[in-house]
Amino acid sequence: MLRDKLYAQLEEMYDEMVGWRRHLHQYPELSFMEKATPVFIADKLRSYGYEVREHVGGNGVVAKISGGKTSGITVALRADMDALPIQDLKSCEYASTVPGVMHACGHDGHTSSLLAIAKVLADQKEQLPGNFVLIFQHAEEISPGGANPMIQDGVLDGVDAIYGVHLWSLLPYGTISSRSGAIMAASDEFKIEVNGKGGHGGLPHQTVDAVVVSSHIVVNLQSIVSRNVDPTESCVISVGTINGGTGFNVIAESTSMIGTVRTFHPDVLELVSTRMEEVIAGTCKMFHADYRFEYNRGYPPVINHAGEAERFKRVGQQVVDQAQVLESPQMMAGEDFAYYLQQVPGCFMFVGAGNEEQGIVYPHHHPRFDFDERAMLNGAKLLLAMALDRMQVIA
Repeated sequence: MLRDKLYAQLEEMYDEMVGWRRHLHQYPELSFMEKATPVFIADKLRSYGYEVREHVGGNGVVAKISGGKTSGITVALRADMDALPIQDLKSCEYASTVPGVMHACGHDGHTSSLLAIAKVLADQKEQLPGNFVLIFQHAEEISPGGANPMIQDGVLDGVDAIYGVHLWSLLPYGTISSRSGAIMAASDEFKIEVNGKGGHGGLPHQTVDAVVVSSHIVVNLQSIVSRNVDPTESCVISVGTINGGTGFNVIAESTSMIGTVRTFHPDVLELVSTRMEEVIAGTCKMFHADYRFEYNRGYPPVINHAGEAERFKRVGQQVVDQAQVLESPQMMAGEDFAYYLQQVPGCFMFVGAGNEEQGIVYPHHHPRFDFDERAMLNGAKLLLAMALDRMQVIA
């Protein structure tokens, strides 16, 4: 069976996958600044015989392969390649060599898995029942992201379905998960500037304390979730940073805050963005302060198509034990894979990559993040299983 041949080849390539992953981990590149990583990917693809498009939508790389027994179905598989502005604190031979930058989310593993898929597809080209588009995407971590520019540059032209996986350290190795409908949240961003009247810390009555005003704003914003949003709907308003003040005895003239809003529902986003400005304006008026509020839409929710989520439940058993094919909870993390799913049917899936015995317990975006590298094999197998099933079912 073709699937078994592909799986066997992937297993033979495991050490090579680990080597690629560790190389990429040592030399990470930030979103929109990917230079060496796309070259590394393109060189590998060309060595397998692919015609490669570079600089797709920016720094993206795309390769296509047509099967010798094609059903006419074209499936896209996507991996992201960018890293995060985090200092790597791991003590291992493959720790990041770039100060303040590391792969703290598994994108190095995603890229390595898709490169291995590219190799085995090329080796079995004449036996493939359809066509594959391999998307190596830049800039997933920072909105507006790389997905939309790559879509606008034609990566989904002629594509019938798309699949993506995320190695997930919070799931144990050997498990996989997904769900129908919304699986990851929209991820909007906001900025708030508060302008008061600075002065002496011992004479607060002569000032408008921007720190006090900002503190009230942070607390008051939480009332939107608890008192304006339907309690049966999920919503988060988080202030990530507050900056202001210059000294222990100085009342701050101004402060700035940035944060995020997360939900699965567009109507909730509309409500929240409107109420936020009303709350900020009312709070500042109470203290005689001025403000500036900026609200920016980020990635939309990741919404899996029902039929493709059912496919996951069925073919996932070809990768792991049936009992390890799990129903994913909804997550408040965001992903620009959402844009692909707005254009064509598909499914986004999580692959367990945690391992307590190996000390792989840290969450994503943590300076000691790592994953069980065997999960790369499961991720690659899952992507292939979904694609081959889609081609053969339709054919």
